[in-house]
Amino acid sequence: MIEPRHLRVLHAVMKAGSFTAAARELRCTQPAVSQQIKALEKSVGTPLLARSGRDAHLTEAGEILARHATSILARLTAAEEEVAAIAGLHAGCVRLVSFLSGTSTVIPPALAALRAARPEVEVTLSEATPPRAIGMLRDGDCDIALAFRYPELPGTSPGAPGAHPEVPGTEEEDADWNGLAAHPLLTDRLVGLLPEGHHLAGAAKLELADLAGDTWILGCASCRRHVVKVCQSTGFTPRMDLTTDDYPTVIGLVGAGMGVSVLPELALSSLPSGTVRRVPIVPTIQREVVALTLPAYESVPAVRLMLQHLKSAARLAGQALDGTSLPPR
Repeated sequence: MIEPRHLRVLHAVMKAGSFTAAARELRCTQPAVSQQIKALEKSVGTPLLARSGRDAHLTEAGEILARHATSILARLTAAEEEVAAIAGLHAGCVRLVSFLSGTSTVIPPALAALRAARPEVEVTLSEATPPRAIGMLRDGDCDIALAFRYPELPGTSPGAPGAHPEVPGTEEEDADWNGLAAHPLLTDRLVGLLPEGHHLAGAAKLELADLAGDTWILGCASCRRHVVKVCQSTGFTPRMDLTTDDYPTVIGLVGAGMGVSVLPELALSSLPSGTVRRVPIVPTIQREVVALTLPAYESVPAVRLMLQHLKSAARLAGQALDGTSLPPR
């Protein structure tokens, strides 16, 4: 019989990469970890880890068991949280991970509302963009992941002609939501950013092809990949001299006249435009923003309540975006 405590140790070794690192994470001794793994291997009747010096690698059987362990442990955690909430033992804890623009817009009002309603609920927050955020959710490192994905473009599969060599990966990789519970939050449009002195700064709208001759400054890898592929579908590859995951830096560089950019509108909602002009893009390019969780976590009271507040905060953010005056100001 496989015991949950043994699965937790296997999961820790898988994540940490060694018995010693797993022992630190589990706050126990290295021999204790080794003993738990041996007990698990005895239960299943086959080796699960191949040891190489200080490192440990999963065998084929270990990979299969580790894959199931993530969902099994998630269900156990959910069950423990539900029972504890009913018994009044504790209020629960929610671990959030979010991409940068979601962290600065949707997360703050949602956390404030949760604290006002249930101050005893503990919340932790970290930042990561897809696909890393989704990987953290699948590995059990968070309970809710704010993520986004762009619609698939025809003719942009891996290895397609014209694929940009500096923009690896595909939207499908970023948007691997299979087996996850997706709670839609809002739809976020992309907006063109131009320096005040740009010849199109006063335009009511623009097409990406209008900027084919400009130097581009682009943001996070996921958005960057999609923007490049959209540009390629219109017949050009943008010249990217500067890239950064920090949206204020993108805005500052555009304002300094270092190039043009395209950013999600959500990233601009809490930032002053300064010397940057925002211009709507036609046709509209959008991304879908959702809160992802494991199906087992949906029944956990603290997680369920956090999802409700995220939806309410996103609804307000979406209304603010719809009311934003995008023509240059």
